[in-house]
Amino acid sequence: MKLMSFGGDSLTVRIIEKLCKGCEICVKVCPKNVFEAKAKVNEYGYVIPQPVRADACIKCKLCEMYCPDFAVEVE
Repeated sequence: MKLMSFGGDSLTVRIIEKLCKGCEICVKVCPKNVFEAKAKVNEYGYVIPQPVRADACIKCKLCEMYCPDFAVEVE
């Protein structure tokens, strides 16, 4: 399974590309605007959001809770 991981020493934000359907709910619910819809496309043709500002993450895990496909992980 392909993962995209971003973050620092004590934080990792992952998008599991195979599960993501590009709904961008994570982009909309994040209070710190960690995610951006980018041109990255997964094997099914969906545009995958990227956690481009993972250092701004406050670990509220709203993205993880709202993702209908369980494609977001915050650790």
